[in-house]
Amino acid sequence: MAAPRSFLWSRRIFLTLLTVFVLLPVYVMVSSSLKPLEDVSEKFAWIPSGLTVRPYFDIWETVPLADYFMNSLIVAGAATVCSVTIAVFAAYAVSRYSFRGRRVFTVTVLSTQMFPGILFLLPLFLIYVNIGNATGIALFGSRAGLVLTYLTFSLPFSIWMLIGYFDSVPRDLDEAAKVDGCGPLGALFRVIVPAAVPGIVAVAVYAFMTAWGEVLFASVMTDDTTRTLAVGLQGYSTQNDVYWNQIMAASLVVSLPVVAGFLLLQRYLVTGLTAGAVK
Repeated sequence: MAAPRSFLWSRRIFLTLLTVFVLLPVYVMVSSSLKPLEDVSEKFAWIPSGLTVRPYFDIWETVPLADYFMNSLIVAGAATVCSVTIAVFAAYAVSRYSFRGRRVFTVTVLSTQMFPGILFLLPLFLIYVNIGNATGIALFGSRAGLVLTYLTFSLPFSIWMLIGYFDSVPRDLDEAAKVDGCGPLGALFRVIVPAAVPGIVAVAVYAFMTAWGEVLFASVMTDDTTRTLAVGLQGYSTQNDVYWNQIMAASLVVSLPVVAGFLLLQRYLVTGLTAGAVK
């Protein structure tokens, strides 16, 4: 049955308005990043009178953007690797084995997502300071401390998501692997993990994006040497002026890794997010 003409036109109009709404901020960022500071500071003009790529060169000199970029890459990469590795083992144990406290563990993991992250800020700060005073291990102001902080809210979601995905993998594959002589770890790495690649990729993308753009914990748990991009962008705002064109240029530059990774892994991401929904 063909859709009514009114529905088709309504859909086109709605999708057009939605596209304009989504792309409008991107256009403002791109156009502002290509304007001199004098033009950006004045009334916004939809059509720039003059274009320049100078802000894309100045962003590396106004603030140590390269250092912030490296800090974010190390922290986000380490948080992603740790989150995926721990989540794979934890989700496999919950999905394939029955043990005392299994239901309590899954409920606890899921319930941690109901609390806002700011509730963990002060306790983690005090824990890191006390550990540093007692043992000399400097977690506060270090990349390692920031990675552990990000695991507190990325790891529970990763475990919960992979549990649902592993449940969708037939248990017959485990039995076939055991018949071939594989133990539990052999079945996990040779059978389950290859079959669960879309779900693992989705978890990795989530963990990386969460750590890459996080601001609250990074602004408190870092110092001048470990500052990440999300916090370092504030350096373009001084007491005398705000370099709006450089802020827009830097925002576009730091968004490229996430956008590129999402485009490359989009096929796995969509599959991983929906695979465990229906059994």
